[in-house]
Amino acid sequence: MPKYSIVVPLHNEQENVTDLYDRLKAVMEMNSESFELVLVDDGSTDRTFYMLREIAAVDSRVTVVKLRRNFGQTSALAAGFDHTRGEYIIAMDGDLQHDPADIPIFLEKIAEGYDIVSGWRKRRIDNFWLRRIPSRCANWLMAKLSGVDIHDFGTTFKAYRREIIEQVPLYGELHRFIPALASWHGASICEVPIRNVNRERGASHYGISRTFRVFFDLITIRFLLRYLSRPLHFFGTVGMISIMSGSALAFWLLMEKFLRHASIMTAHGPAMMTAFGLLLGGLQMLAFGLLGEMQVRHYHEPTRRAPYSVDRILRAQSEEQNVSE
Repeated sequence: MPKYSIVVPLHNEQENVTDLYDRLKAVMEMNSESFELVLVDDGSTDRTFYMLREIAAVDSRVTVVKLRRNFGQTSALAAGFDHTRGEYIIAMDGDLQHDPADIPIFLEKIAEGYDIVSGWRKRRIDNFWLRRIPSRCANWLMAKLSGVDIHDFGTTFKAYRREIIEQVPLYGELHRFIPALASWHGASICEVPIRNVNRERGASHYGISRTFRVFFDLITIRFLLRYLSRPLHFFGTVGMISIMSGSALAFWLLMEKFLRHASIMTAHGPAMMTAFGLLLGGLQMLAFGLLGEMQVRHYHEPTRRAPYSVDRILRAQSEEQNVSE
């Protein structure tokens, strides 16, 4: 069994595949420990898979996982993690903006006993307004909301201890939040500076829309970290405040009706509708909380549905498997 597994998701990276493989192999062969490369083709429409298949045919340390369509980076990483065999897992992008020469820094820190070693693009060279400013704001907010004091949540370049990554479910776009989710399990986390290299070949898959998706994911992460195992505490609190406010307003209306003989519909119609809305909304929030508690039971079930579908796996001297997951 290999000690280290390098997981790389790839989508339309035919210009970078060969160079990436050569550089990864050169770096890992300098280390005396065994390793494997798990290269995930995330529904590429160019020649990426065909090039990966040629690499797997000549190197038994390479595993190629081909997904049926483009599921996104988080799902591609999840597929890669699920097909690794190493004790330690290093994840990175396939566009060569992550320099394979930085891998020994991660190996050194993970050997010191950390559960997660996260890369930090200390000196970023990308667009100031479209990427650096939104990234800095998102990282600051993420650190405050999660309580994990690192500077760069967004980079994929990270090293993990296997037992930690197996406890973190990945779906949607949660890959950038793995340190925050792992901190819920008590993972020890450190950060190392990495080089930020310009993409030399191929087109970037980054868009400004990702900034908005990150904002919504931040809300999700905050909720997951605080109320993952007790959603009723959140919904129940909001529901009880709403019910108590509605009850107080309804009691005042009853006093107006019976003590002053006021016409509630005529004199206090809006107040009556507000009380009704608060009571109904509070009951709904309590119901949401109870439904959330039921979902927690499913979350802790041992079987989880994978957020991807595998077309085939190439492993061990181009031995090909057709799979359906």
